[in-house]
Amino acid sequence: MAIPFRTIARVALGSALVFAGTSHLTFARRDFQAQVPEFVPVDTDTVVLASGVAEIALGAALVALPGHKKAVGTVAALFFTAIFPGNVSQWLHGRSAFGLDTDRKRAFRLLFQPVLVAWALWSTRTPR
Repeated sequence: MAIPFRTIARVALGSALVFAGTSHLTFARRDFQAQVPEFVPVDTDTVVLASGVAEIALGAALVALPGHKKAVGTVAALFFTAIFPGNVSQWLHGRSAFGLDTDRKRAFRLLFQPVLVAWALWSTRTPR
């Protein structure tokens, strides 16, 4: 029996979130700090650590809780929406991180966030 493509997409997104969350806590911590907007009233390192833990939890839930995939997919889509201002802030303030060292690269990255929202929703819904 073949594994449905949506299941593969959900597990891939979950795995990517666990990896990204782990990188928040370890080797990419400083890069993620470049994305925290100035208006956030919490220390940037605390925001990075908290968002890393959230990403690990969301990713693990996408993989391990298929019975709750619709709810987890909705929360993941909301999370991707909530962190979008950080990507905008990085672009507006010209902060280099993750190899995004030009305004063009930073602006191009903004286009990927709606893809993540759609991926989270599509991969956790049952086809009609």
